[in-house]
Amino acid sequence: QVQLVESGGGLVQPGGSLRLSCAVSGSIFGIYVMGWYRQAPGKQRELVADITGGGSTNYADSVKGRFTISRDNTKKMVYLQMNSLKPEDTAVYYCNRKYASTSWGQGTQVTVSS
Repeated sequence: QVQLVESGGGLVQPGGSLRLSCAVSGSIFGIYVMGWYRQAPGKQRELVADITGGGSTNYADSVKGRFTISRDNTKKMVYLQMNSLKPEDTAVYYCNRKYASTSWGQGTQVTVSS
């Protein structure tokens, strides 16, 4: 069974940076498109970035130029480098397979103070 463990969230000031990590176990990691999602209070979960097994990336317009998704297929890890953080980035961040998603992990809280 696939397990997803997100980490790296925290409280940061506007303009600050965080690096989120997602550890994946129980899957053939390298063949899946992986995504980072976020859900803010009162809002639907949204896909903010994804990355193919080969390293091709896509970003939501709201984070383009500020966030960078990456992966390490050997370590079975997905990362999200977040720079120039804004209060509107405040959300719980999750990773998952973009297609054929599995059970959601606990997520990691990112709070950008205002």
